Amino acid sequence: MSEPSLLNMLQADLRVINAWRDAGDTIVFTNGVFDILHVGHVTYLEAAKNLGHRLVLGLNGDESVRRLNKSPNRPIHTESDRKRVLQGLRAVDMVLIFEDDTPLEMIACIQPDVLVKGGDYDPDCTDATDKTYIVGSHEILTAGGRVAVLPFVPGHSTTSIIEKSRTTS
Repeated sequence: MSEPSLLNMLQADLRVINAWRDAGDTIVFTNGVFDILHVGHVTYLEAAKNLGHRLVLGLNGDESVRRLNKSPNRPIHTESDRKRVLQGLRAVDMVLIFEDDTPLEMIACIQPDVLVKGGDYDPDCTDATDKTYIVGSHEILTAGGRVAVLPFVPGHSTTSIIEKSRTTS
């Protein structure tokens, strides 16, 4: 038996997103690991939400995080715990977990009006093999949408928090 397609798995969520769109809301999409939530994440998500009306967050599932080689012990928190914490943030309207290496299929299903990434990405990069390329940017721009990059909050990263905790314990 084959695995259900992402489109089939997202049917209920897509109905909600389409209802928002039908009501005139601008759909914003971002994605990431969001393993140890910190002020940089919250600031980023609030800024992303301010680019539209509804913020949909694609969350890397546990296996996806492991394939990203963040570190041998990542994720620190399970996907279900990370999802629950993110759902509690005022800026986030919906959290959807994906297990692929990239959220491209999810972006294609949702077709957000605005695609957002953090400051280490380049909205003008068109080389999909470049690490600064924004996955889904070509598809969103071709459909008439917009791609935005938001700056990092200096001094705040999950990696630096983990490193600091190791040196102080």
